[in-house]
Amino acid sequence: MFVIIGWVIVIGSVFGGFAMAGGHLAVLFQPLELLMIGGAAAGAFLVGNTLTVVKSTIKTLPTVFKAGKFNKVMYMDLLALLFEILAKVRKEGLMSIERDVESPHESPVFSKYPNISSDHHLIEFITDYLRLMVGGNLNAFEIENLMDQEMETHHKEAEAAIGAVAKLGDGLPAFGIVAAVMGVVHTMESVGIPPAELGILIAHALVGTFLGILLAYGFVGPLASTLEQKMHESSKPFECIKVTLLASLNGYAPQVAIEFGRKVLYSTDRPTFSELEEDVKSRKGK
Repeated sequence: MFVIIGWVIVIGSVFGGFAMAGGHLAVLFQPLELLMIGGAAAGAFLVGNTLTVVKSTIKTLPTVFKAGKFNKVMYMDLLALLFEILAKVRKEGLMSIERDVESPHESPVFSKYPNISSDHHLIEFITDYLRLMVGGNLNAFEIENLMDQEMETHHKEAEAAIGAVAKLGDGLPAFGIVAAVMGVVHTMESVGIPPAELGILIAHALVGTFLGILLAYGFVGPLASTLEQKMHESSKPFECIKVTLLASLNGYAPQVAIEFGRKVLYSTDRPTFSELEEDVKSRKGK
C-alpha cells in the first residue's frame, strides 16, 4: 500500500509541479521514448541475470505491495510453539517429538498453530534441526554453524533478486540518455524544418532523459530498498528459532530459551516478557 501511495506522491509532485509552472503535460507523453527505455532495460535485465535470478525477481517483486507476514501476534505463536516443543522434550525426552518432527502437519502440537504451520519454510527449518537434535550426533556448536550456513544461503538467494532490481534502477538514467540521443539524432536530420517544429522535436528528445531519471529514482530504485528491508524482516523468524533451539541445546529451561528468542526480535514486533509469559500460560490449558 505504501509503495502505491509513494508512487502517487512522486507522480503528483513531479507532473503537478510541471503543470503548475505552465508546462503542457501532453508533451511528456512519449510512448516511443518509454518503449526505448523500457525495452532496453528489460533486455539488459535478461542479459545480466541467470534464469534463476530472473524467476526469483519476478516472484519477489509482488511482495513489495503486501504487508509483512510476521507481527507481534505471529511471533507470540512461534515462541509458544517452540516453548511447547521444548517443554515436551524436557518432560518426556527428545524421542517424544520424533513423530511430530517426521509428520508436522499431522502433529497435534503443530496443528495448534495454523499460522506457523502454513509457512512451510519455517516448519522445515524447525523440524530439520529438531531432527538433528533427536539424532543426538551433533553438538550445539555444529548445529549453530549449520544454521548460519543455511541462513547465509537464504540471504544470498534473496540478495540476488535485490541486486538485480538495484542494477536495473541504476541503468535506467543511462537508457534515458540513449533515448534522448536518439531523439537528438532525429532532430538533427530534420534541421530544415521550421524552428517551432524543431523545438518540439528537441523537447521530445529531452523527455527521454527525464523519464529515465524519474523511473530510476522515483520507482525502481526504491523497490530495491524495500525488498532489502523485507529480506531482513523475513530472516528474523529464523534467527528467533535459531537462538531458541541453541539455548535449549545448551541446557536452558524452555522458559529461558524462548526468552533468548524474544530478545532477537525487532522492538516493533517484540512482545514484552509479561505478554509472552501470560500467552504461554493461557495456552497450557487448551
